[in-house]
Amino acid sequence: MPSTIPTSPSTLMPAMRYRDANAAIEWLCNVFGFERHAVYPGPNNTVGHAELTLGGGMIMLGSGKDDEYGRGFTSPSEIGDKETRNVYIVVPDADAVYARAKAAGGRIVRELQNTDYGSREFSVKDPEGHSWSVGTYDPWKTQG
Repeated sequence: MPSTIPTSPSTLMPAMRYRDANAAIEWLCNVFGFERHAVYPGPNNTVGHAELTLGGGMIMLGSGKDDEYGRGFTSPSEIGDKETRNVYIVVPDADAVYARAKAAGGRIVRELQNTDYGSREFSVKDPEGHSWSVGTYDPWKTQG
């Protein structure tokens, strides 16, 4: 998937847990265009750790675990669809990503729109309820 997204590495990497991390990886790659940087399998068809890249950004994810650290995480769908974070993805064509998200069963929570600050963007929940905002606003570029 060709892109004009910047390719400089980021020092911030959101990390999340999924009940079905393998399915989440497929969805994130197919819808948003993430690429697998590394995927380390865990026991019983789980994901011990995965790194997905998009331009110069990276997210990390893995399967939920029933250990002391893992019990500190839950899926938004298990707590009334609530979250304390959202990831914004800069894309050159928000309309194309919007179409893929809808086709892949993403739940659109903020329709595709133009903003006062020059972006075209929308927000979607992935199949496990994690929020993603997608738009053309790039804070690294001079806005004008």
